[in-house]
Amino acid sequence: MSTSVSQPTAAVDRQRENAVFRKVVLRVVPFLMLCYVVSYLDRVNVGFAKLQMSDDLGFSEAAFGLGAGLFFIGYFIFEVPSNVLLQKVGARVWIARIMITWGLVSAAFMFVTNEAIFYVLRFLLGAAEAGFYPGVILYCTYWFPSQRRAKVIALFMSAIPLAGIFGNPLSGWIMDQFDGRNGLQGWQWMFLLEAIPAVLVGIWTLFYLDSGVRSAKWLDEEEKQLVETAIAQDSAHKDVHAPLWTAFKEPKVWLMSLIYFCFVMGQYALTFWMPTFVKSTGIEGALAVGVLSAIPYLAALVAMNLFGWSADKRRERRWHLVVPALMGTVGFTLASAWSGSTALSLVALSIAAAGVLTCAPLFWSLPTSFLGGTAAAAGIAVINSVGNLAGFVSPYMIGAIKDATGSIETPMYILALVLAVGAAVVLTTKKDVVNR
Repeated sequence: MSTSVSQPTAAVDRQRENAVFRKVVLRVVPFLMLCYVVSYLDRVNVGFAKLQMSDDLGFSEAAFGLGAGLFFIGYFIFEVPSNVLLQKVGARVWIARIMITWGLVSAAFMFVTNEAIFYVLRFLLGAAEAGFYPGVILYCTYWFPSQRRAKVIALFMSAIPLAGIFGNPLSGWIMDQFDGRNGLQGWQWMFLLEAIPAVLVGIWTLFYLDSGVRSAKWLDEEEKQLVETAIAQDSAHKDVHAPLWTAFKEPKVWLMSLIYFCFVMGQYALTFWMPTFVKSTGIEGALAVGVLSAIPYLAALVAMNLFGWSADKRRERRWHLVVPALMGTVGFTLASAWSGSTALSLVALSIAAAGVLTCAPLFWSLPTSFLGGTAAAAGIAVINSVGNLAGFVSPYMIGAIKDATGSIETPMYILALVLAVGAAVVLTTKKDVVNR
């Protein structure tokens, strides 16, 4: 008798919990996605600016790659303190500060006249944006238990392909249509116009975002308790009172950093150099390059959400990370082999994009499964900082090799190998780490 009563009760409780978390998702995730679309567009639109900017200012491929990568040096230096400050002052204020600051710095790129100014502004943009991405990952741990987090982070990170789908054609259109107006080049207009949303959304953040469950007026007391209970149960195996320095002594943090470094190598090679990859197949005109560059991001948008849904449903992480990483390996290899054909190159780049952009949201379910409290803020920031150094290595490597050989094929083979290494390292991790 007790079994027949408890089963319907459990089902009702589960339905109630699902309904509450759907409410949280609809309130929190679309806004965070908007923030990240704006962030990512301002971070990587330099790849489109390159189509005109390098010729106008006489930048070599290596100089562009170095400037693109210097973003991540500023990001690396300020990542951990920024994420710790987010936890101390609250997500609402700190994310707003980050967005407004990076919007202003991004707009300043319209005044670039030489390599030195380009390098300084790229470093400052990284410093301004430091803490946003890992801050959002940390923020998601305030609202969602780990078993719900892969889908949520995949939804949030859908902003990356969305930024490519809408941002690439937009960047190309601005550069074609505004070139020469009021004495400004197309790339100058692009930096100015695409920076405005960051400032506006940053101001909006101050009024919209809640720093945590307790301050959410759109949840009633019962709903707040349900969310807090789910988070508390999920955190039972974590040392939430661990001091900040614990994260630096945790071997798993450094293992995660290595895995993430491999994945980020592929991610930023794709996002910074996609316009150049597409143009090198014989495409002319910034708008045409932008439209074709959006195709691989469409494939990535579908793949990352399918993999995120499947990983949460099966509560399996290892192969859900390995398969996309190997897709990236195959995609970059084929893109190199098929570089003479626009159609085949787009197929290969779509496979690569679907793979490398799917890795990140699935990856972040790993460190958040064993880090808690202040150690989570520091640990997530450490992993993201070290991993994002690949954002410096990858574009600079591609530019330097392209200058030396005149070819884009060799860097693609290197990227394929790095992604294969990342997949191999994931396979060495213990199941209790990857399958929580």
